[in-house]
Amino acid sequence: MSVNAVIDWDREARTGVAEAIYAPGKPLQCLADILGKAAREQRRLLITRLAPETYVALPAELVEALDFDPVSKTAILGGIANVSDTSVAVVSGGMADSPVALEVSRTLAFAGIGSRQIADVGVAGLWRLMDRLDEIRSFPVVVVVAGMEGAIFSVLAGLISAPIIAVPTSTGYGVSGGGQLALNSALGSCAPGVVAVNIDNGFGAAQAALRILNHRRRIEAADFRFS
Repeated sequence: MSVNAVIDWDREARTGVAEAIYAPGKPLQCLADILGKAAREQRRLLITRLAPETYVALPAELVEALDFDPVSKTAILGGIANVSDTSVAVVSGGMADSPVALEVSRTLAFAGIGSRQIADVGVAGLWRLMDRLDEIRSFPVVVVVAGMEGAIFSVLAGLISAPIIAVPTSTGYGVSGGGQLALNSALGSCAPGVVAVNIDNGFGAAQAALRILNHRRRIEAADFRFS
């Protein structure tokens, strides 16, 4: 029995953030049908967690049409939007966090928002973070991606005023394995105001950043109209 996917094309108009396609669990033909229909209707789509072996197994015309990044396992149909100002810093504790950090940046780029990767600044060598602190402080929203014990969430939240979205990753071993320790660090942070998303959820962190930026723009536009 075949089941047709129902895409929420109006989600962006309602919420300010577009729907994305989560690839795992979808049969290859289902993914091909979704992408083929979107391509025929000249719609843009973001696909997350698309395994390289699934990507290459898609019909040739879809492989050609997709902008695929094997590190973040994201694909974009319809091209990356014209990127506006670089508004989000994506800070990661170690290079092992790169797949999730890049998922953040690719999701933002799909929405036309620029980001800057500030990588490998974990607190095991605190000087690395301090060397980039002025740069981080220049961004209105900061996404922090880290595994292991997730100490950077609290450290950075005590040093900057911008909203911090913490993304615990499954990087680590022993008690750090699977990201539970980093998640608990984010949820139990002694620095107030840290917002946490689920483990390895770079997409969700980017969506949260977009909501903050969109709301800020609406307020600024309203202030301009009534000033």
